[in-house]
Amino acid sequence: MKKSLSRKIAVAVTAAVFATPLSMGVVPQAAEAFSISDVVGAAIGGAVYSAKLNKEIQYINDTDEGRTAYFQQMQQNDGVCTDWAINSHVDSIMSNLISAVGQVDSSIYDKPFQYFVNTQKDFNAHCSLGRNLSINKGVFTLTENDAEIAVVLGHEMGHGMKDHPAKGAKRQLGPAVLATAAGGSILGNIAATLWANDGITKPMEWEADNLSFEYMTHTNYNPGATAAIWQRVIDQYGDNNSPWTARISDHPSNSARRDNYEKKLEEYSGGHVSVTNDGIVKVNNKEFCIPAATSTMSSHERAFFVQGNLAAAYHNGHNASAATVDGSTVKLGAQPIITCVSGDEDAQTLADRLNKIRDAKK
Repeated sequence: MKKSLSRKIAVAVTAAVFATPLSMGVVPQAAEAFSISDVVGAAIGGAVYSAKLNKEIQYINDTDEGRTAYFQQMQQNDGVCTDWAINSHVDSIMSNLISAVGQVDSSIYDKPFQYFVNTQKDFNAHCSLGRNLSINKGVFTLTENDAEIAVVLGHEMGHGMKDHPAKGAKRQLGPAVLATAAGGSILGNIAATLWANDGITKPMEWEADNLSFEYMTHTNYNPGATAAIWQRVIDQYGDNNSPWTARISDHPSNSARRDNYEKKLEEYSGGHVSVTNDGIVKVNNKEFCIPAATSTMSSHERAFFVQGNLAAAYHNGHNASAATVDGSTVKLGAQPIITCVSGDEDAQTLADRLNKIRDAKK
């Protein structure tokens, strides 16, 4: 059925208000505000508009028609990247993540994610109403590592799976609608409120981070990428100097997110593997290695990838087998642990050390 003109306008206007990036990103410009004179009586204006916007949120969030219209609006707002290589890269990562999320929560198949790569150059992505996901082209400027990109996209998918965008939008309606009841345009008041605080709370951010970790453990990606990507962000921006952590009231700091993932990796290993604040990889509280920096990765970032491999080895029982060397790669059972590069200790030295400490008491 062809959508009515009033519904088209409603979607376009609501999209301008609610297409706010909920964990990373740049807020799109609002459309022209519509007047409160549409509502009969200023005293009941807030309640009427609240009901109207709640209805629009539900339409955009839960119906195929609304989700598609909103997705198209997001594409208009953000721009669409047509780079074939980048889009193919994202398709591959999303395919892996969709399978992983489906193992955790099968409802993903009832309302599948719609996603696109936009033209913006900042390292960012955001999930909005209707499980609509916009990924900045700039993500590939900071990292081309599939596992690290998967962490970012998994975080946004966590927001979508837990309906954080709709909950955040509704959470913001109260103050905005009260302001509207006193006079002025609904869109202007709500947009101002949402732009000051996107409606996503810090607990929601943590929930999305933790879900991303769970999703990663259901893929073949190195789970150490969860901490590694935030170390990369710290190396690039510092602890709080990045587009999304400027709003520190509703976003954890970069180091807090990294450290949360490091603890989860330690737990995933059964308490056997950790990375210290200065980037030392430890097994059973004994130093295993300090990975060398490479031309594309700091020592500390690389340490988390080693931790991820070790955590997977312990989690999956590979520690029952001896550490061996395959060329320049140290393996624990069937699990690769570290591929040595210039500046690393040689693989045999690391394998011998790992054998000595892998089953020692902590």
